[in-house]
Amino acid sequence: MTFNVSADAYDSFMGRYSVLLSAQLADLAGVERGQRVVDVGSGPGALTTELVRRLGPDAVAAADPSEPFVEAARERHPGVDVRLAPAENMPFQDDEFDAALAQLVVHFMADPVAGLAEMARVTRPGGVVAACVWDLAGGRAPISPFWQAARELDPATTDESNRAGARDSHLAELFTEAGLRDVEQSELSSTVEYETFEEWWEPYTLGVGPAGAHVKSLGDEQVAELRERCRQLLPDPPFAVTAYVWAARGLA
Repeated sequence: MTFNVSADAYDSFMGRYSVLLSAQLADLAGVERGQRVVDVGSGPGALTTELVRRLGPDAVAAADPSEPFVEAARERHPGVDVRLAPAENMPFQDDEFDAALAQLVVHFMADPVAGLAEMARVTRPGGVVAACVWDLAGGRAPISPFWQAARELDPATTDESNRAGARDSHLAELFTEAGLRDVEQSELSSTVEYETFEEWWEPYTLGVGPAGAHVKSLGDEQVAELRERCRQLLPDPPFAVTAYVWAARGLA
């Protein structure tokens, strides 16, 4: 996966939305002082920041397979136990946490069911596993206008709409398949304001995620065409983008 990029690149791309979702996901999981919680697929640490605010650094752990993100998370969150590891094979003990959370990462897991089962393994019996994934299939993700433009220019383009959890009810289905109990689905949203079109477009040129990889794969003329089509699809600036995630929680 294309996340061997700087933390700053991710922050300007999807991090702005992640920060706004973090408190909502923590609320969904019932995170409160006195608990010990792990942030799975933490990236540079947007959700980790919220967990530290609620619990203190000693009560928070995190794991991510990207070395640049792990380095950034460690630097940004002294005292947090940040590990370089994929969701499917985390170096934590059984029943170690009261809750395990995964924000905007299930759709990037190599094996989502195994990743969710691993989250359940490190969570105590009766503890909460919670996750959220953009509504990519419903066209309500921050990157939906980008992929619409890309498909219009090249119908053979492979977008992210078929990724795990990205359609209604699929994330909850994955939770159930992973053995989680009392699974509930909900919907969360975040709104980011842009003063200019360039503020929206520039993060796509930084190579972050599948969208960034797609831009990198194009020639200069194709990039210019894609940029212009995106501009046509978006409102005149300044504008706001409200994006939605499917969220699920279950008991280990």
